[in-house]
Amino acid sequence: MKLENIAHRLAELGHPARLETFRLLVRAGYQGLPVKDIQTHLGIPQSTLSHHLAHLMSAGLISQTREGRVLRCRVEYPAIKEVLDFLMHDCCAGVASPILE
Repeated sequence: MKLENIAHRLAELGHPARLETFRLLVRAGYQGLPVKDIQTHLGIPQSTLSHHLAHLMSAGLISQTREGRVLRCRVEYPAIKEVLDFLMHDCCAGVASPILE
């Protein structure tokens, strides 16, 4: 995965409302939550929530499906796994000391 893609995903999670939304969806599990339920849990206006959901979708962190009149959001677990794998890739590999001249 390219560094720019990882950075974009992390940047979108860097906003408190988006991070809170994402964490709520993680807690909901694979079935996700309807947008109305997300709004109820977070207590933010629908237009504001739509804005934040659009950011999370643009980064590929969540997806939405329509079920009749209900719009359901789910975490894209492979996408967040890529971010975590990237962050942990060189875990405990050591860092060479810089040579001071």
